[in-house]
Amino acid sequence: MMTSYRTLRNGYAVPLPSVPAYPVQEFRDAVLRGTHDGYRLAALFHLSLESRSALCAVLADDEKGEIGALAGILDSEGYPALTPECMQAHLFEREIAEETGILPIGHPWLKPVRFPRKEGSGPGIGDMEFFRVEGSEIHEVAVGPVHAGIIEPGHFRFQCYGEIVLHLEISLGYQHRGIEKGFLEAAPSMRRLMVESVSGDSTVGHCTAYCNAVEALSGRPRVPERAAMIRSIAQELERAACHIGDLGALAGDVGFLPTMSFCGRIRGDVLNMTASICGNRFSRGLIRPGGVSWDIDESIVRHILDQLQVVRDDTRDAVSLLWETPTVMARFEGTGALSRADAEAFGLVGPAARACGLARDVRSSFPYGGFALHSIPVQCEETGDVLARASVRSAEIERSFDYVERHVSTLPDTPLQDATLPLQPSSFVVSLAEGWRGEILHAAATDRTGALSRYKIVDPSFHNWFALAMSMRNRGISDFPLCNKSFNLSYCGFDL
Repeated sequence: MMTSYRTLRNGYAVPLPSVPAYPVQEFRDAVLRGTHDGYRLAALFHLSLESRSALCAVLADDEKGEIGALAGILDSEGYPALTPECMQAHLFEREIAEETGILPIGHPWLKPVRFPRKEGSGPGIGDMEFFRVEGSEIHEVAVGPVHAGIIEPGHFRFQCYGEIVLHLEISLGYQHRGIEKGFLEAAPSMRRLMVESVSGDSTVGHCTAYCNAVEALSGRPRVPERAAMIRSIAQELERAACHIGDLGALAGDVGFLPTMSFCGRIRGDVLNMTASICGNRFSRGLIRPGGVSWDIDESIVRHILDQLQVVRDDTRDAVSLLWETPTVMARFEGTGALSRADAEAFGLVGPAARACGLARDVRSSFPYGGFALHSIPVQCEETGDVLARASVRSAEIERSFDYVERHVSTLPDTPLQDATLPLQPSSFVVSLAEGWRGEILHAAATDRTGALSRYKIVDPSFHNWFALAMSMRNRGISDFPLCNKSFNLSYCGFDL
């Protein structure tokens, strides 16, 4: 009999017992079959099902807009690894082994992900083996985890032949905060503050995914339309601000100071539009379970529309300088290229995936909130290089400004909030949101009393760090800052 998935709607809860559970070998076969048939592995994590130890897989088909979930019951402390046949599983399986001691047997490189330490056991921070390329003319370059300036901690180890990088290994986990575990122990009033800090530049993305999950578990998966639109407007302002900052930083990495300087200032102007809504440039406190905390009144609408036209013109002028400068284009074109096949194999999400021709965008494939009311076009490129990742960002800035301009003055006349209700018992939800880096996933389960029993967060960076390493294969080591910035992944979003 063909193993089946539990089909889910984004941000809608189902009874936890309705998620089918199979022996782990049958579960493994079903996951691999799904990834061969157009699904990708959106999440893989440990889950307790009525005192039984299990693995839970969340699969997503972006073309069909389908989400599937299933569980595999573990009868020992090991199971046949998925990674040898599904590269998308490699970090998830390492994480499971690190957190639970359940071993993926046959995993090709089982090593620490975040270095969680218990007293007297486990590896120390940064204590791990690195892959080495042997040869008399091979040399190794180690960078970090301490960096110049205020960059977050991460260790990058390059195996080089002359200037050419043969292999890059990335080691993170230096600021592991135990957020998922802390989530279960925290008072409900504290959880929103914690989720706003998962990755500080993605406050709206993570808070939206969290609130959608909580609302679904409480039996109210839809908030008032006015609140849904305000959330989406805030998300597009967050996206535009971060993309503008990235384009400026890319310009800086090739020594092109005009665009770098202009974008640094323009990013601040966009953040100030967010501040006009909620008093905080990073949307802290704006989104809450049941709706939003502040309204967009007529005076704010006028302010945003006035500022938007200025910011839009300034952004076009600053970014056009990149496309018109041959030396910049020479550095962007062909650098750090990934093929569409690579992107599919690695499970890339966000602008990095769309730069390889994959139309992966939660707002389109699994629409939620304001994006279910009003769609937004997906922006794709084909070449998968730094230029493509920059071009996707540039196009998305325009689409974000279009969205804000079109809808900020036509908000539905509904309340800002619904009353919050207790979480329903024995329920399960998968909540997806399209953060500016890509797909954000929050999965939650409740026990028989309605208390959270599992909360899983997958930041888009978790899917994309390996792709950054692969983009450096056979590239000059001097290309690393440019490739790194073209992905601009989150350290803290990974170090949960």
